[in-house]
Amino acid sequence: MTKISELLDDIRTQDLVLPEFQREYVWTLDQAKQLMVSLVKGYPVGGLLIWKTDRPPELKNVAKLPDKIGTVQVLLDGQQRLTTLHMLLTGEIPAYYREEDILSDPRGLYFNLDTGEFQYYQSSRMHGDPMWRRVVDCFAGNIVDPFKIATESGEEQIAILEIAKRLNDNLNSLRAVKEVSLPVQVVPQHAGLEEAIDIFDRINSQGTKLTDAELALTHITAKWPQARRVLKEKMSFCSTRDFDFNLTFMTRALVTTVTGRALYELVHPRPLSELQSGWKVLSNVLDYLMNVLPKMAHIHGTDDLSTTNALIPLIAYLARSNGVFPDQKSTHHAVNWLYAALVWARYTAQTDQRLEADLSIVAREVEPWAALRANIIEQRGRIEVKSDDFEGRTAQHPLYRMVYILMKARGAVDWFNGVPLGKTVGASYALHSHHIFPQALLYRSGFDADNHVHRQMVNEIANRAFLTAASNIPLSDADPSAYLPTMEAKYPGALAKQFIPMDPSLWKVEHYDKFLNARRELLALKLNEYLASLIAEPEEVRHRPISELVKLGESAVLEFKSTLQWDVALKQANKSLRKSCLKTIAAFMNSDGGTLLIGVEDNGNILGLEKDLSLLGGSRDKLEQTLVNMISDEIGPALSHYYRIRFESVGDKLVCVVEADEVSDGVFVGGDKGQEFFVRAGNTTRSLDPADTLEYIRGR
Repeated sequence: MTKISELLDDIRTQDLVLPEFQREYVWTLDQAKQLMVSLVKGYPVGGLLIWKTDRPPELKNVAKLPDKIGTVQVLLDGQQRLTTLHMLLTGEIPAYYREEDILSDPRGLYFNLDTGEFQYYQSSRMHGDPMWRRVVDCFAGNIVDPFKIATESGEEQIAILEIAKRLNDNLNSLRAVKEVSLPVQVVPQHAGLEEAIDIFDRINSQGTKLTDAELALTHITAKWPQARRVLKEKMSFCSTRDFDFNLTFMTRALVTTVTGRALYELVHPRPLSELQSGWKVLSNVLDYLMNVLPKMAHIHGTDDLSTTNALIPLIAYLARSNGVFPDQKSTHHAVNWLYAALVWARYTAQTDQRLEADLSIVAREVEPWAALRANIIEQRGRIEVKSDDFEGRTAQHPLYRMVYILMKARGAVDWFNGVPLGKTVGASYALHSHHIFPQALLYRSGFDADNHVHRQMVNEIANRAFLTAASNIPLSDADPSAYLPTMEAKYPGALAKQFIPMDPSLWKVEHYDKFLNARRELLALKLNEYLASLIAEPEEVRHRPISELVKLGESAVLEFKSTLQWDVALKQANKSLRKSCLKTIAAFMNSDGGTLLIGVEDNGNILGLEKDLSLLGGSRDKLEQTLVNMISDEIGPALSHYYRIRFESVGDKLVCVVEADEVSDGVFVGGDKGQEFFVRAGNTTRSLDPADTLEYIRGR
């Protein structure tokens, strides 16, 4: 048995330390409160397991122990209790933790000197009441003076003495916690690290059981002492990119990378060399995914995922594919499967079993995506989304996030300020989920807030759009029949990109049920179209030679440009020339599609790309990437499926070919004048004013 005060002193002097393989502080505020209640009442609170050793393992936040003779005490079990006591009785976080490690800080716990009650701060109960004192203050010297508190109570002298005695007795009962002795079991000095870990496992399997992930990480850290620290450093880095992974996910991902399987225990016998080489692969795979997912899947962070478990099969695939998708086809199939896994909640239940089944497919198939989709169909009966799937579904359903991803893929913008919704910056432009028919409006119009079915209808995904905070907050309870026409006139096509039924009669509150039906149909249709487009097998394309195209001459579907950004007249770079190519590409997309030849003069003479390439170090790849970036930045990042770029040699001259498809919703080109709309008129490109643009889009 050892007194709590002595244990706290041992922590202060680093005679009692915490091994790196221990999990973090995970107790809830209520657990901390109940510990103090039990100690004051004299209830047993369990004991500690300590390993005395002169060869300690890697320790948390301890680079080097003070020079000591003999053994050090390594805390194997009971650290949650002891960490809680250290914070409440000393007011400090123990040296083996940092401030950011404590996610639930119990130091806001208060003690009532009059009743002996414990409670976290509540202004309505405690403000101005001298009886409520912080537990930390009760242990800090003479900060809390029962006799002074009693004197200030305003009672008569005899009553003051009685009050002071009661307060002092309760305070002493609290302070006596420091003298409570806890049972301590000791692992003998001759035990090695593996034996200590084994005992640690046995203890935790009998008490508050650690999760399989925590036990796996314990075994990993026993062989690789820095593992936990390395994983947490990577988590911190990923968080700066909006991918917030926890230790459970990171451990699962490492197990998957090392073993190719989903079961945590399979990593236990793996040697240090495999763990470290697996981590190197995983770290690179995570970096790759954080670059690929925003661009190819419109997933800009973990907020866009209903579960991070859906990334595990992708990690397993990439780990055995040199860390990258081999081509665009493979990427699209992987993204299609990822969407389906999220929509159909593949890993919400029976997570280990389903991951194990899917990873076995990844292990045996070169391209596993069709077989993985078959597993979802077997589980759910289908993979296509129906309009009924949206009925009664609110923001908590996986379809909600999928609708947001779909809107980003379609280049959705804020209806009020035109800001693209893919990746916003700043509090004023934080993404808000907007009720198209505001809640207040619907509840005033006959819907009952106390009726569960009515609440579901009001809050359905089909009644949600996405706006920035700057637009959503002022909008309040505006009637859609009043504000939607204004938005359509201001930003033509913006409503369609969020799949709003364009029949104005459906924007009236009395037709809300019809609006929901129409929008559910649209959402299901467009979602299925988008998912199918990712894996549609294109027909073999046989391009007409450029020499034949040039003979056809410029037309509504064919345009020649001498250069991309080389000024032939000035004989120097001129980036303003890029706009000419962008306008043509946008005009083709807003018309019937078409082909742009860069490196061909208006008269059909093949000029080639020599000068443009010289500006980019002679790299054809850089020229293509420049074009892709131009289209993404100025027209929209979601249009990669609507154009193709290739190069073709004509003699010793190289020509760039951009083939653009029609985009039914219309596209705009950003520039100094704001958003501009271009169409083809014969063999020329023409700009339309807002009124003509609206009429043109409606006509199409």
